[in-house]
Amino acid sequence: MVRSLAAEGLRAVFGVPGAGQYEAIDALYSTPSIRYIAVRHEQAASYMADGYARASGEIAAALVVEGPGLFNALSGVATAYATSSPVLVVTGDHHHRKKGLELDETAWLGPLTKWVGRARSPAEIPALVQEAFQQLRSGRPRPVGIEVPPAVFAATEEVSLVQPAAATPAPAVGDPRAIQRAAELLASARRPVIWAGGGVMRARAATLVAELADYLQIPVVTTRQGKGSISERHPLSLGMAEMRFQPLRNWLSARDVILAVGTSHYSSGEGQQVIRIDVDETEFGEGDEQLSIHGDAYPVLLALNQAVAAAGPSRGDKAEAVQGEVAGINEARFEPSRQLQPQWGFMEAIHTALPDDAIVIQGMNQMGYYSRNYFRARAPHSYLTSSSHGTLGCAYPIAVGAKVGCPDRVVVSLSGDGGFLYNLQELSTAVQYGINAVAVVFNDNAYGNVLRAQMEEFDGHVLGTQLHNPDFVALAQSFGAHGVRAEDADALHAALSEAVATENDKPVLIEVPVGMLDREF
Repeated sequence: MVRSLAAEGLRAVFGVPGAGQYEAIDALYSTPSIRYIAVRHEQAASYMADGYARASGEIAAALVVEGPGLFNALSGVATAYATSSPVLVVTGDHHHRKKGLELDETAWLGPLTKWVGRARSPAEIPALVQEAFQQLRSGRPRPVGIEVPPAVFAATEEVSLVQPAAATPAPAVGDPRAIQRAAELLASARRPVIWAGGGVMRARAATLVAELADYLQIPVVTTRQGKGSISERHPLSLGMAEMRFQPLRNWLSARDVILAVGTSHYSSGEGQQVIRIDVDETEFGEGDEQLSIHGDAYPVLLALNQAVAAAGPSRGDKAEAVQGEVAGINEARFEPSRQLQPQWGFMEAIHTALPDDAIVIQGMNQMGYYSRNYFRARAPHSYLTSSSHGTLGCAYPIAVGAKVGCPDRVVVSLSGDGGFLYNLQELSTAVQYGINAVAVVFNDNAYGNVLRAQMEEFDGHVLGTQLHNPDFVALAQSFGAHGVRAEDADALHAALSEAVATENDKPVLIEVPVGMLDREF
């Protein structure tokens, strides 16, 4: 197993060592090319593998025991499925062998993975690993699973290793006729827009989005997953497509052509021509006003950009008018006088303290939601979310995994106090292995969004949403991390700036006490 993983180029495994996998752990001990990181809960193993994979673009693995270990890891596997993340899950099978109670790990993994294989003997393992990596590297990336029963790991047998596939499977390149038609539609459009999703990131196609936008002077909006597809400093960037911001909603409803790349989360109305590029053809709908191109975003956009250039000259003469329109919407959106406080001050502190290539992980909390609109991502793979899964508690372990995958980049998680406590134990992992991610914890001593809903929508019937918390600074210090409390935006900026400057020292936790926060949307 381990020699096959190493041959495929795997460099990181996250897990909790346990019964049934002693032999695999021992093999990892003798394989220095693979870094094994022992976490403190299996949930964090799958989150960290996801963060590593999305930040670095490389495959990562979670090695967890069957039964409770796997079940603990499933929320992270589900999150990786929602974010289309290439994570390999290795576990055992049939944890509880008792009539009526036998638990089939394949049945649990199946709905949350792209493919699952089971080894019945040691000789089957190399081919299963090869197939797993073929699945991870082809089509839409999503988790895959390999089940190796404890008896198989413990068995001795002559095994012939299988060489990795000679090359990564060629990505789907799209129908040339459909690409040509898309180029004609874009070249003739009067009010086009590009809607960039997570598929742009996965295909490493951000530069091609910017090239197309610049050539035809097409403004760009993104999904949450697509933030960073184009720098939000770019004069054609309109940031995340927040449809509850009325000026942006009105502007989008007036577009005549929508190019949706790597996303199904776009909004269109009657009379709007939609061009969709997606590697997953099951995402396509039907309709006379939709042109669907099945293919990986990179080769399709490359061909589309060439077809657009052949169809006519650039629209540089439109730059002043189009960019002026974009600037007007952005000025209204980011006008300081209309912003919520203290949220705006905190977000500006984060934005200005971090380098352009910093990676921010959005937690499911009030400041995390606020960041979708008001943190201006400046580089690809610089803003990670839990996508449609909306996973509370995932931000910090995803940040730790991202830091392992990108050790030279600053990595910051934005958590609330409730969500952070789901995986606070991973401060121990971060300290033990020198993984110096930064955790910002906005502490309102509550599940703040739910508490506000109880107050506003249910006549103040507060139940289960007010929390008793530890001293987060002392907690961080007890683990051996740096702990600091930032009482306002200036203090947060100073604490983050110091964390950036000394990031090779220790992991950092910054507690930001807040009261009940208002919401804009």
